[in-house]
Amino acid sequence: MTRVQMDQLAAQAYRNLSVIVKDESSLRRAAKYLRKLAKEVNSDKAEMTQEEFFAKLDKAKEGKGDIMLPNEDLTAFLKRLGYDL
Repeated sequence: MTRVQMDQLAAQAYRNLSVIVKDESSLRRAAKYLRKLAKEVNSDKAEMTQEEFFAKLDKAKEGKGDIMLPNEDLTAFLKRLGYDL
């Protein structure tokens, strides 16, 4: 998305917020959703606990991990595993 498109999208969001702020109930709902969305954007998708990390290592040692097929690139491998790229 270009900078101009981002600016237009931001302007549209601000216009919509200017309508919402006139109604307390809608403003509360919007604030709750924005908090949730901000938390989601700031979270690290790759973050895991130490136990989760060692469980993945144990699974790989047992040969239960996922293996790339011959001549398969990383993008095709991740798509095969169900990742949306």
